[in-house]
Amino acid sequence: MNNLLTLGAIAMIFMFPLPSVAGEHEELRKLYTDMYRYMIAKDVSQLGSILDDSFVLVHMTGMRQTKREYLKAIENGTLNYFSEELERIDIQVSESTAVSGDTAILIGQSKVNAAVFGNGRHTWRLQLNIKLKRKDGQWLMTEARASTY
Repeated sequence: MNNLLTLGAIAMIFMFPLPSVAGEHEELRKLYTDMYRYMIAKDVSQLGSILDDSFVLVHMTGMRQTKREYLKAIENGTLNYFSEELERIDIQVSESTAVSGDTAILIGQSKVNAAVFGNGRHTWRLQLNIKLKRKDGQWLMTEARASTY
């Protein structure tokens, strides 16, 4: 009887495969690169679609911006992004289920060319520590903390 249950469980895995951890990591990596693509293009609609309504950006100075404030600052030119060169990315997905979780931490390090808050254009070695949650099957950013590396 136990062998029959085990065979049934194995058959279920092949019938309904769980998402792979590698697949989740690739999805989150793409989300990070998409974020910069949207920031550079000033595509606040697409950028807003990957940010949870609770999203908060914490700048290096400690200043906090809500999702709405952040998108408005990109749209009105307070925050201007020109290019991004990814150097390193680390991803940790929670282990709330056997294979996939519903929260993640992504730490991305990129050289970012930007002009922010009326200052001149500069290339920053920017690290973003991003918290994410899965909502209705989609990963959304809930918080990003900026620092240099």
